[in-house]
Amino acid sequence: MPSVPDTAPGARPPAPSEPAHVAVHNVIHTYGGAAGVPALGPLTLRIPDGGFLVLVGPSGCGKSTLLRLIAGFEQPTDGTITVAGQPPRPGRQAGVVFQQPRLFPWRTVRGNVESALRYAGVPRAEHRDRAEALLQRVGLAQTGDRRTWEISGGQQQRVAIARALAVDTPLLLLDEPFAALDSLTRERLQEDLRQVTAGTGTTVVLVTHSVDEAVFLASRTVVLSARPGRIVLDLPIDLPRAGRDPDELRGLPEYAACRKRIGHAVRAAAAQPTT
Repeated sequence: MPSVPDTAPGARPPAPSEPAHVAVHNVIHTYGGAAGVPALGPLTLRIPDGGFLVLVGPSGCGKSTLLRLIAGFEQPTDGTITVAGQPPRPGRQAGVVFQQPRLFPWRTVRGNVESALRYAGVPRAEHRDRAEALLQRVGLAQTGDRRTWEISGGQQQRVAIARALAVDTPLLLLDEPFAALDSLTRERLQEDLRQVTAGTGTTVVLVTHSVDEAVFLASRTVVLSARPGRIVLDLPIDLPRAGRDPDELRGLPEYAACRKRIGHAVRAAAAQPTT
């Protein structure tokens, strides 16, 4: 039987009557056809406008699969997904950032961002100014003329985020974007991501294996079970972030409590047999 989603006392995920930017309803996904490997579901999930949802769970639980389904890169075996009330359309409704930056090495930093602007139909005359503004937004001002192989891995991931933000969509999907980075760069980019998306109304869905990253970034964390992935914990994260630096935030008792609860759910999910 599917586990019942757990929520924090006094808090809850969006009610069915509340508007959702992303709505996942009774989704099941199987690789290899009906008799193949069950990867996900049944799963129902609503993500409101401006929410920052982080998906965590054991390896192979369907986190990245769910992200690809929301992006429209794959179609669910059963159930429905809508983004802003419409079926997902790849490249049109969401900016996507992967674990590897996937930049064009023959283009400059600015050229990589301009390629996304061109795909989005932005007039050519606006490309340079828009690209420079996006690079400044992710902390890469004055790097536009450099080649991607001339900058660090952390800077390359910033370019990938700027490129995702180049498409004027209210949804940003990130699949373990910081996993390959050192811990210091990772923490710095986590803070930058919060600042870039805060107050813009952007709806964010991020996949990670890091419990600390989930607590630090999320307004809500969902833990998936072992394959096929189902929701075993749906936890709103309501931390007093205003005016606190990252070290102070991580030192709060509320932070430690959320981290403990999510970590326990992930370990319990990893101990479950897959089907």
